[in-house]
Amino acid sequence: MFTPRRRLLAAACLLPALAACGFQLRRAPDFAFDTMLLGAPANSALGNELKRTIAASGRVQVLDPAQLARAQVVLDLLAEQREKVVVGLNATGQVREFQLRTRLRFRLRTPAGKELIPDTELLQQRDISFNESAVLAKESEENLLYRDMQTDLVQQLMRRLAAVKTL
Repeated sequence: MFTPRRRLLAAACLLPALAACGFQLRRAPDFAFDTMLLGAPANSALGNELKRTIAASGRVQVLDPAQLARAQVVLDLLAEQREKVVVGLNATGQVREFQLRTRLRFRLRTPAGKELIPDTELLQQRDISFNESAVLAKESEENLLYRDMQTDLVQQLMRRLAAVKTL
């Protein structure tokens, strides 16, 4: 077997290879702007989660619509849509599987109107089985999946905002 000395030598040989591969822990994104106006409906759950996520990054201040003059960029949430589509039926025609979808359309622009990210649509989808005898449990699972898709969309949007390098 390996002696402690050989294990140490093997570990010492592997460390430079791991360091050279470019591995790096994920960190908070760097944005090219410091202030943002978020154009989202007040009752939008996705808009509220996005505000919280941006504020939690500590790098960008989300402004009120009255402070448009101070905003470096304006993020317009153009559409937010949830869909539920039947994708599977059993032999008697009863629903056995649904596909849940969440779509988000947005654009990023300067207050002067210069487009930084043109009108873009993000889509998340999940499949869910259905059982008539567990309707309440499936409804709860559906809500959890919608919340999970919403969080994924917010994270995708944050990465796209971080990719903007110039104003």
